[in-house]
Amino acid sequence: MTRIYALVNQKGGVGKTTTAINLGANIANFGMRVLLVDIDPQANATSCLGINHAEVRQGTYDAFIGQVPASEIVLHNQKLKLSLLPSSSALAGAQIEMVDVPERERLLSKMLQPLSRKYDYILVDCPPSLGLLTLNGLLAATSGVIIPIQCEYLALEGLTQLMDTLTRVRNGLFPGLSIRGMLLTMYDSRTNLSQDVVGEVRKHFPDEVFQTVIPRSVRLAEAPSHGLPITAYSPNSSGAVAYQSLARELLQGDGIENVETIRNNEVRNE
Repeated sequence: MTRIYALVNQKGGVGKTTTAINLGANIANFGMRVLLVDIDPQANATSCLGINHAEVRQGTYDAFIGQVPASEIVLHNQKLKLSLLPSSSALAGAQIEMVDVPERERLLSKMLQPLSRKYDYILVDCPPSLGLLTLNGLLAATSGVIIPIQCEYLALEGLTQLMDTLTRVRNGLFPGLSIRGMLLTMYDSRTNLSQDVVGEVRKHFPDEVFQTVIPRSVRLAEAPSHGLPITAYSPNSSGAVAYQSLARELLQGDGIENVETIRNNEVRNE
């Protein structure tokens, strides 16, 4: 069964795209077939994997408006064992063009349906907003949403707004929408603020927060400029170790046992 997760937070700069890329790369390292779907008009996930979004001829925009099947625009990175549906700035116009389309909030779900048989995991990187594109991401997330939360005070206020949005989506469009997990990012153990945010989030959502916490890391910040996930740029850094731990936690929570054995077999077969 293909697991589809949407990574969502209406606040920018919380590590959403960083998480999408590095979680995806680590899941692929554990032997899973992974597709990363970039539905953010800023196309950060596309750029962070070394692709100039200005040169993307066909991307998620074209698939959304029905010009081309999504299967024809998937890019494969053999080295990273990671597939990508790229985005471009043209996607910004899609929200206007989609307004009069029937079931416009379910276009992504329909778009991904033919691809689901080819992948074990599909990760949707949503825009930092709560518009129509993000709504498409939520309704496509049949396995739930992953919410990165930056360890600072304002992140808590944004989380309240997001939870209200998820409740409205459940009540009106997708009763089965679930939270797969909240991920605490940019954690700085030297500050009381980071520790306080971790404590507050775990207190209010005791069963929905990943045990893994992503530290603030220079290497994580540098990796996108090299067009690489942290697994390829600095595999022994604290950020790389944390995202590997997150991938292991997600896979095991999804009922995939012996993930280390799976990865070791992959390495031997190369």
